[in-house]
Amino acid sequence: MTEMSGAHAILQTLVRGGVDTCFTNPGTSEMHLVAGMDAVPELRGVLCLFEGVATGAADGYGRMAGRPASTLLHLGPGLANGMANLHNARRAGTPIVNLVGDHATYHKQYDAPLESDIDAMAGTVSRWVHRTPSPASAGADTAAAIAAAGSTRWPGGGVATLILPADVCWSPGGVASDPLPVVSESVNAEAVEQAAKALGSGEACLILLGGDALRRPGLTAASRVANATGARLLAENAPARHERGAGIPHVDRLPYFGEVAAAQLADVKHLILVGSSAPVSFFAYPGKPSALHPEGCAFHDIGGAAALDQLADLVGAGAVATPAPSARPDLPTGDLTPDTIAAVVGALLPEGAIVSDEAITSGRSLPGATAGCPPHDWLCLTGGAIGQGMPLATGAAVACPDRPVINLQAEGSAMYTLQSLWTQARESLNVTTVVLNNAVYAILHIELMRTGAPAGPGARALLDLPGLDLATMSRGMGVPSSRVTTAEELADQLRVAIAEPGPHLIEAMVASRS
Repeated sequence: MTEMSGAHAILQTLVRGGVDTCFTNPGTSEMHLVAGMDAVPELRGVLCLFEGVATGAADGYGRMAGRPASTLLHLGPGLANGMANLHNARRAGTPIVNLVGDHATYHKQYDAPLESDIDAMAGTVSRWVHRTPSPASAGADTAAAIAAAGSTRWPGGGVATLILPADVCWSPGGVASDPLPVVSESVNAEAVEQAAKALGSGEACLILLGGDALRRPGLTAASRVANATGARLLAENAPARHERGAGIPHVDRLPYFGEVAAAQLADVKHLILVGSSAPVSFFAYPGKPSALHPEGCAFHDIGGAAALDQLADLVGAGAVATPAPSARPDLPTGDLTPDTIAAVVGALLPEGAIVSDEAITSGRSLPGATAGCPPHDWLCLTGGAIGQGMPLATGAAVACPDRPVINLQAEGSAMYTLQSLWTQARESLNVTTVVLNNAVYAILHIELMRTGAPAGPGARALLDLPGLDLATMSRGMGVPSSRVTTAEELADQLRVAIAEPGPHLIEAMVASRS
């Protein structure tokens, strides 16, 4: 074993463990890690201008690659800037090795301006947190972080945060480590048997799919079970990654609004959870329940997709699943509305596309318009923290450079992480961003009404977004852009953007508030 600095041990261990991409926004405390990357060319560094872009890109990468990327963040404030998208990644179960630099161990006592409690902050968005005490343990701790990130104890994996004091990185005594075994959770045979009994009881059963159950093998097995038993299938409201399109069994998503979801579940006697959690309302509302299942409903949590094949065998399911038929909407004409935008996307979505969906209210028609498109992946806003769509698309494009990435993006949430465009231009990523600009936080207008809070024109004005010009901002970051006002113009620009390499942005001006 060759002794090296702590920084080199960390970087070498990352590469040995299959981590070949680092989304980074470093500072002084991380400079030895940055400098060390020259000696580890197998690790691709991707510079992001804001930590929320770095963490969101690592999320998109992990969802599509099925293995972790790393981040590199600067002290507590850098972690704080990245926490919203780490929250989304935690809810998605995305494997991420989240590296956070800290002050040198002897410097922390002086309470320097950037000093903070990184351990406590990281604990709120991580499945695993560890502080490396010395260069001698840096390699082994990095290997442990990689293994923790990939553990299927959690759906898909999790965020593993490793805190790296600066003197641990610059000091000699480091040794690179080989990968550790990844802990996998076995199928709970007893839970699967109980679910099979419920499916044979004659009572209303619903199978709620999430996580890896929304990949093609899981969907096929779930469709077989449903065909054999008459159970209904639904996907969780915001899947991390949903394989869908012609030839793949179609599953609708649980509605966002709690009362609509509760109505869909009203007759369910047995709720079988596969890679998902019991459905709850996004928020509390006066006089409305938080839990969406009916009283007396029995739960059967059988784990992830691996359990579905066993369940299919137990219920005597045949080999036949029901694939979605091939179908596309006709290209529309006229004003841009949520319906015409969805029809354009459905008519032109290319095979193998990766869709990063943060369209919010203006995207309400997209699932139906794209259900019969050629096979594609759909990535959702898993944790509800807006500003995910553009970074997620960035990371997905790094993970899958041979696939077109389409980011369907609301204009308000685009402003949170607009710096993603700069990284897309720098890395020449094949991302087409379609900004749905309706000049308003439409979802908040809806929520204002639903909460019953009394509001006058001043309060309502706080939820409007007039004057944003995303096309101009995009060009300022090096991404070609256009602004369209009709369905015909959107179709023309979308064809061009998909056909040309590199990033593009189309600002679609929605004709009416929705």
